[in-house]
Amino acid sequence: MFASLVGTWIQAVALSWLVFELTHSAFLLGVVGFLTYIPIFLLSLFGGVLADRMNKRDILICTQVTFMLLAFILATLTQLKLITPLHVMAIALLNGMVMAFDAPSRQAMVVELVGKENLFNAIALNSVAFNSSRVIGPAFAGILVATIGMSGCFYINGISFLALIFALSMIKIKNNPKMNKNNKVLKDLKDGIAFIKNNPSILVLISMVSIISLFGVGYIILMPIFANDVLGVGVRGLGFLMSSAGIGALIGGLSLAKLGDFKYKGKLLAASSFVFSISLLFFALSKSYILSILALLFMGSASVIVIALVNTLLQTKVDDQFRGRVMSVFMLAFIGIIPFGNLIAGTLAQVMGVSIALIISGCISTIFFLAINILFPGIRKI
Repeated sequence: MFASLVGTWIQAVALSWLVFELTHSAFLLGVVGFLTYIPIFLLSLFGGVLADRMNKRDILICTQVTFMLLAFILATLTQLKLITPLHVMAIALLNGMVMAFDAPSRQAMVVELVGKENLFNAIALNSVAFNSSRVIGPAFAGILVATIGMSGCFYINGISFLALIFALSMIKIKNNPKMNKNNKVLKDLKDGIAFIKNNPSILVLISMVSIISLFGVGYIILMPIFANDVLGVGVRGLGFLMSSAGIGALIGGLSLAKLGDFKYKGKLLAASSFVFSISLLFFALSKSYILSILALLFMGSASVIVIALVNTLLQTKVDDQFRGRVMSVFMLAFIGIIPFGNLIAGTLAQVMGVSIALIISGCISTIFFLAINILFPGIRKI
């Protein structure tokens, strides 16, 4: 997965720069981000039902092969200079559709590999793999775009999926779905939503992830404009800015893995949510390249701690038969809401400027987390 994710981050940086070169529009950067994630909002619940019905490893092999083919199509169109914003949007939409079925199975499979007793460490190490790729991928992307071009970056991503496909093919696990397959899909979906609705602590945890996705990660799609217009560091600086968030996230993931299954996860969750929102405000106000990197380090670390803690707390509260569906709602909150955040960020940046857009997002995030701590003080005692 690490090798595959390095390729994915290389493509993400190159793709954002491609859209910026084709359009020079903050709004269209937001649209591409919207199309990448809106299918997860619409389809991930069905992906969760599928994860509870079928062998998760087989689902993941199919999704990785599809991701690989889409990367090669994008690379070929770019190399032949046939690529248009419409092509980019179509491929972004298809990638999102595949992700809607990939993410629930990927999350729900972890506990089947390691058991509940090692779940927290496994999720933390999974975050380490993901976020170490965030350090390496964007840093390489800035160099690769300048040397082998954007099409070369897309080819590298396509090849990188072979590593994950091979790894999945080597895994042997008894992955027997516990759901009654005779049930209708909509009934299974309704049962999963009812299970979540009847557990208030699950709703609060998911809402915390939702606010980060809606107002906290829009800075990513605005990064090319921030790097170019606010900081004046260009594509090479863009790669290192995005790597900074990855370094912070890597530090956060390693810290969690070292802590192990510690007590008072709720207190760390509350503190990390505040660190994230305050760091976002500092980043929005910064006109210094060094201070921006520092703010991104804190943002990356705090965000991965929040997401990993919520992921762990959710999975420890969930019955096995509902795991895929609950994790699909988690992924909907984590990734599926991002398109609306991207549209908000892109629209605000177009109208008010990129810095003001991020200031507004930081203020909303801070107010929300403050309200959660006041209205649900029990969250700190989990």
